[in-house]
Amino acid sequence: MKIVAIANQKGGVAKTTTAINLSAALAEMGKKVLLIDMDPQGNASTGLGIALDQRESTVYDLLIGEAVLSDVIVHSATKGVDVIPSTTELSSSDVQLFNLNKRSFLLRDAVRRPDMAGLGYDFILIDCPPSLNLLTVNALVAAHSVLVPLQSEFFALEGLSQLMLTIREIRQTANSDLRVEGVLLTMHDQRNNLSQQVERDARDTLGVLVFETVIPRNVRLSEAPSFAMPALAYDSESKGSTAYRALAKEFLANNPA
Repeated sequence: MKIVAIANQKGGVAKTTTAINLSAALAEMGKKVLLIDMDPQGNASTGLGIALDQRESTVYDLLIGEAVLSDVIVHSATKGVDVIPSTTELSSSDVQLFNLNKRSFLLRDAVRRPDMAGLGYDFILIDCPPSLNLLTVNALVAAHSVLVPLQSEFFALEGLSQLMLTIREIRQTANSDLRVEGVLLTMHDQRNNLSQQVERDARDTLGVLVFETVIPRNVRLSEAPSFAMPALAYDSESKGSTAYRALAKEFLANNPA
């Protein structure tokens, strides 16, 4: 079972869109996926059709030890994708978790357990909040790798440097095996000179860390969450859906069973 954190401290980079649609694409390919929503906004939960009344137990309860995995896992409408949802209750967790022992290891202790194998998941994806707070640190400590969505806009690479420094610090202090799964260019417009320049700069700077797959700007990707479903279900033939299927294939090629 591979655990992948999807992280970028910058908001609006298609992090949650990637978490939802990569999960759905992997499930289409026969993989069983658990998506952990670590963002207090709860958008990944909403985007996979998990209504608020289905969130009686959330990732917050898991972190503070008031629930076990079987209490917090919710089946989504997307076959093969389960969710550990979140609510705004998670937004105050930094203060409440700060005084707990091993506060950076709470998620790791909850999901890296021998009995997880019995649940049959191939992948756990973690949708991180748009900040480098204690929730993101928990995700990075729990994960085997980090997938970084990178918006095809000015200053994108500058924002990436802080995340890379955090990843290096986590390696040195709490999770020596953490690696970068890859950098994913998102919101890309092939007709736009700036998007092309950002892609060239990213590939020149980061080399093979950048996924070959590029996620385009696509209205269907933006519309799908309002219908509480992945783009792959909302419009299976859209350019966005096609791109996320390509990403899933590339991801599986890098992570053979």
